[in-house]
Amino acid sequence: MKITAMKTSLLWPALAALALSGCSVGHTEYSRTAMQHVDMSVTGIPTVLGLGILGTTIPLTPEYSLTAAHVAKTAVQRVKAYHPYCDVAIIYHKNSPETLAKFRSGAIGEPIKMYGYSFISAMPVESSGVNLARTAITNKWNKKPCMAMASNAGVVQGMSGGAVYNADQTIGGVIVGYSHEISNVRSKKVILKDVSLYIPYGDFKNWLESNIGQTQNATPDHA
Repeated sequence: MKITAMKTSLLWPALAALALSGCSVGHTEYSRTAMQHVDMSVTGIPTVLGLGILGTTIPLTPEYSLTAAHVAKTAVQRVKAYHPYCDVAIIYHKNSPETLAKFRSGAIGEPIKMYGYSFISAMPVESSGVNLARTAITNKWNKKPCMAMASNAGVVQGMSGGAVYNADQTIGGVIVGYSHEISNVRSKKVILKDVSLYIPYGDFKNWLESNIGQTQNATPDHA
């Protein structure tokens, strides 16, 4: 899978493998806080655990949740909309009547926290890190012009569809997977190793607003 990674203004033609399942990268730990930010996604397809756990979802409004498209594809909840070129989807999900997610796009170098559920333990987990680089992904679920963000926050299988939170408690994006390395296509030099990947809010903002009319929940981006 070809990826173009960009850190600040530098553009890197790169090659990487996006992992949607498997083991993990980085450090994650049990988190009660995660239960306040995300929900477990259940699929009707049996797993080795017999639980049908597939991924994670983000409460969006009282009627809808946000998740990764590859999670929504086999989730038991009905899908309202798939993003046309990013690994993001809106599903029907009954949430608290007060639910109204707040979003803001993060910048390179900003600290973040990731929240999701572990496929192995079925427990809520979290990780911490910083945004490292913008990365274009081309695979079944991501196409041009979708741009992901690479970070050094940890990710474990099952966290796909989970939330990336900025330091101001706004949601910065949706977790979609990880890559063990990103290499320059021409020089073959490894640019980044063991990075988590998420779709930033800026890449699905207009689509989100057009599908559920979410205009009042966005916090202005920093200048």
